[in-house]
Amino acid sequence: MTAPPSESRSIGLMLGSVLLFAVNALLIRGIHMHVPAADGWVASLFRGAVGMVVVIAMFGWGRGLELSHLFTRPLLAFRGLLGGFGILAFYITVVHLGAGRAVIINLSYPMFGSLFAAWWLKEHLTLRSWLWMIAGFVGLVIFLGSDFDGGIGGYDLLALAGAVAAGGVVTLIRLLRDREHTSSIYASQCLASFAFALWPAAAPTMTLSPGVIGLMIGAAIIVAIAQLAMTYSYRTLSVARGSSMQMLLPLLTATGGYLLFNETFTSVGIAGAVLTLLATWQVVRRPKTSTRLASNRQSA
Repeated sequence: MTAPPSESRSIGLMLGSVLLFAVNALLIRGIHMHVPAADGWVASLFRGAVGMVVVIAMFGWGRGLELSHLFTRPLLAFRGLLGGFGILAFYITVVHLGAGRAVIINLSYPMFGSLFAAWWLKEHLTLRSWLWMIAGFVGLVIFLGSDFDGGIGGYDLLALAGAVAAGGVVTLIRLLRDREHTSSIYASQCLASFAFALWPAAAPTMTLSPGVIGLMIGAAIIVAIAQLAMTYSYRTLSVARGSSMQMLLPLLTATGGYLLFNETFTSVGIAGAVLTLLATWQVVRRPKTSTRLASNRQSA
């Protein structure tokens, strides 16, 4: 069994994964702006196909991956369907809303995950968590309604549905992690992402030049590496610390969107985004005082 990485290496892997996730979103956005046929459906198709190839190459042939479980384990299949929808919703909104806006909405998923965990896993939420979640949802409403004269649009709602799906996926992974190998859990998402996008993306994909196909494959490889790096880093990092580092993702993506694609936000929208991300971070983190008190009680 491989020894867990050192803390400093885990921090480096997590920060690297955040950078790669941002590069992936910006790359998909840029490709679509120059080649409209390379849309969110096509991005989901490539992410699913390349991700499946990567996971089979790394964990197939008796190294943990159980492909049969993807079709015979209902909970695993449902995790795949939910994750596949989340991926599709994310990429569709990246090309239509802009990378920065889509990522900010998507990063609200830990709040939905906390709600699902409280309902499904019977996890206790403190009053502090409930108050921060309310603040986060208020910030999300402000952000969603601030930048468009027509208010909240259809793609905003799709991005929000993707965040809800991602919150459900996090909860399902916690249910599955003691029953299924990590590779099987990841493969379920790859399969669903590929299956959802296959029919709508088949014809547009055939029109892409070899260079664009190479870029789409490269973007899919980047996000696969990011996913694996993030998963590996969590072997040492706490969920709270890792999630805190993930809050850098919308900052990097929004900055890249502004510099590369002239994506902008109103001051009210920025305030709503900051409130949402701050609240999300507060929900996932654990107060140090509580941790210290618990440690003192155990040692007493």
